[in-house]
Parts: sequence; C-alpha cells; structure tokens
Amino acid sequence: MANEKKKRNKKKKRSNGGKKNITTDQSDAYKSVSDWLFLGSSSSPPSLDAASSLRSPVFELHSHSNRSDGFLSPSKLLEKAHHNGVKVLSLTDHDTMAGIPEAIEAGRRFGIKIIPGVEISTLFSSSGYEEPVHILAYYGTCGPAMYDKFEGFLAKIRDGRFVRGRNMVSKLNKLKIPLKWEDVTRIAGEDVAPGRVHVARALLEGGYVENLRHAFTKYLHDGGPAYSTGSEPASEEAVKLICETGGVAVLAHPWSLKDHVSVIRRLKDAGLHGVEVYRSDGKLEVFSELADTYSLLKLGGSDYHGKGGRYETELGSVNLPVTALQAFLNVARPIWCEAIKATMRTFLNQPSDSNLSNILRFDRLRILKGNSALSCGMELMDRCLSIWLASDERDSDEFEALRLELSSVSITTNGSCVTVGP
Repeated sequence: MANEKKKRNKKKKRSNGGKKNITTDQSDAYKSVSDWLFLGSSSSPPSLDAASSLRSPVFELHSHSNRSDGFLSPSKLLEKAHHNGVKVLSLTDHDTMAGIPEAIEAGRRFGIKIIPGVEISTLFSSSGYEEPVHILAYYGTCGPAMYDKFEGFLAKIRDGRFVRGRNMVSKLNKLKIPLKWEDVTRIAGEDVAPGRVHVARALLEGGYVENLRHAFTKYLHDGGPAYSTGSEPASEEAVKLICETGGVAVLAHPWSLKDHVSVIRRLKDAGLHGVEVYRSDGKLEVFSELADTYSLLKLGGSDYHGKGGRYETELGSVNLPVTALQAFLNVARPIWCEAIKATMRTFLNQPSDSNLSNILRFDRLRILKGNSALSCGMELMDRCLSIWLASDERDSDEFEALRLELSSVSITTNGSCVTVGP
C-alpha cells in the first residue's frame, strides 16, 4: 500500500511538473496567435504566462448554418459558440458564403473573430472510380479576390444541388416512398440550395425513417439507393480556384474517403494547403503522418450542424494545438494579404460600385465606422488595412503605391450608402 501511494504521488508530481514545462515554441505560438486574434480590436492581447500558454484559444474551423444544411441561423450559431468558449469561428456552409456577413456581425457582439469560409462539394475521379470530396476554403475578412468569379463557380454547384435533390426524391418515389419535392424545398428554406440533410429531414418528417442517421444509412449514403450527384466540379479545379482567389485549401474529413492517399497526393499537386487531422476524439495518426509526408497543415473542426443527438460533435470541441494554429496563420496571412492587394487593385483598375461592394461585402459596419464619411479610395483602403492587417503587413511599398493611386478615386458616402464618384 505504501509503495502504491508513493507511486501515485510520484506520478502526480511528474504530471504537475509537466504543466509548467512550456516550450519556447508553445510560448511563441501563443503570442503570435493572440496578437492576430486581437487585430483591429480595442482590447489588447492577454499577457503571456505559464497558465495561459497552456490554454490555446478555441478555434472552430468547420461549422454550418441554415444557409446550407445546418439547423441554426448564423447568429444563433455564434451565440452557441460564445457559450462554448469559442474565440475564432469559420462558417463553412456548403457551396455558399451567404451567411458570412451575419456571422461577422454576430461575432462582433459576442467577441468572436470570424474566418470567412466555405465547404465546396467536388468530385474526385481516378482509374475508373469517382467519389465525392469536400474542400474547405478559408479566406481573410476581405473575402475571395475575384469574388464574382468565385461566386459564379459556387452558384453552378448550388444549381446542381437542385437537380440532385429532385433526382433523390425521384429515386425515393421509385422505392415507393411518396416524398414530395415541395417538402424538401420548404425545409431547406428560401434561397437555400437543398442538400441530403434536407431530404433526410423530409423523410423523418413524413415518418419514413426513425431518425436522420437512419435516412442516410438506408437511402442517402454515398452510393445508396437514393443517392445522386449534382454538377460538382473536379476536386483539383476547386483547389486551384481557391488558391487563385486568395484562400487556404484544406481537405475535409479524409477518413470518409475510399482512397484518401490518392486524393491527398493529387490535391497536393493542385495546391492543397492542409488536411483535417484533429477531431473531438483526438488526432488521427494516419492522417497526421500523411500531412507530414506531403508537408500539409494539420487542422480540424467539429463539422457542427446543430441537429443534436448523440452523434453530433459539439461546437468548439476539437482541441487544436496552439502550434497548429500558428502554422495555419503563418501560411494563411500572407495569402490573405495578397488577396487584399488583388481586390484593391481590381477596384483601382475598375472603380465601379460592384467592385466597391466586394470590398465592403463581409465587414461593412466596421469599415464604415458608424456611417462616418469616406471621400476617396485611399481613405477606404486605410480603414480596411487598419482592421485587417498588422502594422508590419501594412508597411509595404506595394500597399503604399496602391494608396497613392486610390487617392484619385472619388467615393461618396450618404449614410450607409457608399458609391463611386463625387
């Protein structure tokens, strides 16, 4: 008994000592991530100490709202995130960024930083087989460069979702399940492209399945009797466009793929930046090793939809090490910085209301600062950079040249209405 007590005390002492053993890398990572977290904020980052360096800020990098197949509005999702202690959230709805402005505004109320994101539905083809692959795209607050091109790309996928949904309902009808297309679109909501979850909810509502999981396992799983594809682009095409528009491309839930090695190898060649490795149950070593092999970021998120039940992973439950967050931001921030330059350059070359709207799209309220007036493009750019970038990121010859050129572009502010011209 005495020996066992001594062992327990020794183990406890060792574990307590481990808590104080903070590496230089962890301390540096914590400071770097905290500094970014408080960019554009009136608050200052917390002071670094041994206790705080152990507690990495909670980043939720995979979540959905009712703008695609989630159950909560962006505002309610942010309220939930706040309750769960999330400090940074990426809203990654399927094939749409429509919920981002609401998420950013709700994030301001709850003190949560938003990374504009999207989960793109794609199709991977190789050696006579194909399978659906989802690619997460993460953008800076400016959003995608060449926004109109990117939105057009997503719109085609959303159009295909309507065709796909009708095909799934048709297949269910042939299986003697009298589901109606009108029920699916009603559940999806206005302006929302229907997905499998909406079909599953219609099946549940009609009493044809016991729960949502049952709908998928019996009818809607990949290759299932009611499964259908839409007009998904090739996976490589999506990755290349994300890179072209200033985003960070990350492979979502690789554990669901038939041939994850081929997918990762091919997409790395196309420009893939990272892969989901972390889940609420910890790090998956097989994907961590693949990330090392292909020099990819190791990320993860809950894939929260708000549907509830014991199979739902809780929002903010994935523990991302602070060093992984630092690695993500070290890759992302220069990419996002270039996207800002590209967006500002587009506005300079074509000073239209449409291009002005693309700059204001996701962060309008902060940029306009309570409807205070703007008179020229240089003032607009100065406001944007002051809240989006650190001083060392803003301090470049390229930004300075853009500022000077944009001073000749007139902007008129009338309340919340901002237009190009005197």
